[in-house]
Amino acid sequence: MAQLAAAQDIVNQRQMHGKVVLISGAAGGLGAALCQRYACAGSRIAAMDVDVARLDALVADLKQRGAQALALPGNITDPAICEAAVALTISHFGTLDGLINNAGISQRSLLRSTRIEVIRQVMEVNFFGAVHLTHAALPYITARRGFIAAISSVAGFSPLIGRTGYAASKHALHGFFDTLRSEVEDLGVSVTLICPSFIRTGIGAAGLGGDGSKASSARLITGGESSALDIAERIFAAIAESRHLLLPDRTSRLAWWLSRLAPQRYASIMKRRVGAEFDDAPG
Repeated sequence: MAQLAAAQDIVNQRQMHGKVVLISGAAGGLGAALCQRYACAGSRIAAMDVDVARLDALVADLKQRGAQALALPGNITDPAICEAAVALTISHFGTLDGLINNAGISQRSLLRSTRIEVIRQVMEVNFFGAVHLTHAALPYITARRGFIAAISSVAGFSPLIGRTGYAASKHALHGFFDTLRSEVEDLGVSVTLICPSFIRTGIGAAGLGGDGSKASSARLITGGESSALDIAERIFAAIAESRHLLLPDRTSRLAWWLSRLAPQRYASIMKRRVGAEFDDAPG
């Protein structure tokens, strides 16, 4: 079994050698880990992020390791910037084989304490940002019979207390990409949704509170069961296998099945474990 897995990994590595992969939210956490993983496979990396300093540092590091990499500074909430990023990728590398929609922000606040503008901002980044970039890249990826992936969450298929805007944005991703798959799979394009639970990345520190200010979650920062590198490895394999859905850790797999087979039981456990964050909330 181990020999078979090793052989498949070699095949996956060879398949991605020389391929061009655009990754959003590339400057840190899971995005940086994905850039490193694909670079190790010999892929050429188009790295997009709004954080210019961290993005430049990432690309410099990738080049120092011998990878071909391009920095694409820009905000995915602007469709014109997404179109320009894809155009620059094509101009620089000549092609585009894959897109990983990784950029996102979290949100931590009960709805009664949340301004509508905050939910709109989360939707703009997590959902519309992915839509903009996918729409711009789709003709090129279709021509190459390539792949599209999106980083969702356990909150994309089940409720998560205190994350109404975040859960809404991730649920929307599933409707969009599952339907897109039905449009493009016969054209040779694979579409993969990835739903991790709490992983050790920086997204918790980039979350929004109900008033739009930063609101970190210790669970998202330190409480994850898997590292970004672990998840990146599993994502790499799942995309290579053209899987529709990846539940990359034990918690996400348990949440998937429990939320479907015993939704009330799932909700009870979720509220007990996550709801404690809001026990002292007013109202």
